[in-house]
Amino acid sequence: MVETADGSYDADEGVVGDGPESDEEMPLADHIEEMVYRLGVVLVAVAVVAGVVFPFAAYIIDFLWYSVLPGGDIARPRVYHPLGLILARLKVATLAGFVIGLPVFVYQTYLFMRPGLYPQERRYYLASVPASLVLGIFGVLFAYFLILPAIFTYFLTYSQDAAVIAFGLTETFDLIVLMMGLFAAVFQIPLFVMLAIMMGLTTRAWLAEKRLYFWGGFLGVAFLFSPDPTGMAPFLVALTMIGLFEATLLVLKWVGR
Repeated sequence: MVETADGSYDADEGVVGDGPESDEEMPLADHIEEMVYRLGVVLVAVAVVAGVVFPFAAYIIDFLWYSVLPGGDIARPRVYHPLGLILARLKVATLAGFVIGLPVFVYQTYLFMRPGLYPQERRYYLASVPASLVLGIFGVLFAYFLILPAIFTYFLTYSQDAAVIAFGLTETFDLIVLMMGLFAAVFQIPLFVMLAIMMGLTTRAWLAEKRLYFWGGFLGVAFLFSPDPTGMAPFLVALTMIGLFEATLLVLKWVGR
């Protein structure tokens, strides 16, 4: 961060000037090319992290499986597909890549938008990069400690007396990975709400006025991306999204933004 001529500070050391005043119009093709490049960087980062985690994925699968599911013989995984274990290892490695890829995605969007941002907006955006990683980890932990135990406890409660229960590795681990990845993304809601308000894209009052539209969108996302045999996960996802949204608005009201 360096001091400019007028006494203000430039968040990225003057690499691209002072914001929109120095912004130059770019052809649409160049914008699309840069956007594809930025997305490619995110995908490469996800792939690299997944590749590093993959050799240890079997240990992670054992840890997640026996810490989330009930103990005893009932929790022993059943493999019904010759590639079931390999695919499960790929999924857990991809989950790790996805969580690490969240702050990379935020940073790449910052680089894409940087020429049109004022110095203060750049500071807000750069601060959101580590915040994104922290929120993603909190989302994974929230799913691990609260959501997944609640789902499997509910499942066992209503089906243990009616049928012999067996947990297939592929289907069960699909649910575990999906919930952890989804909650890592869901926990980004406070970050993007605060970022949008701090950058002047919207106001807390407008978001509060339109909250029912956001609630409807959250319900739609929850039921679209939460396939769950118990039918419980979509409601938990939707309630979490609404709770994070409302808690963010409450904090912003408390701090006077």
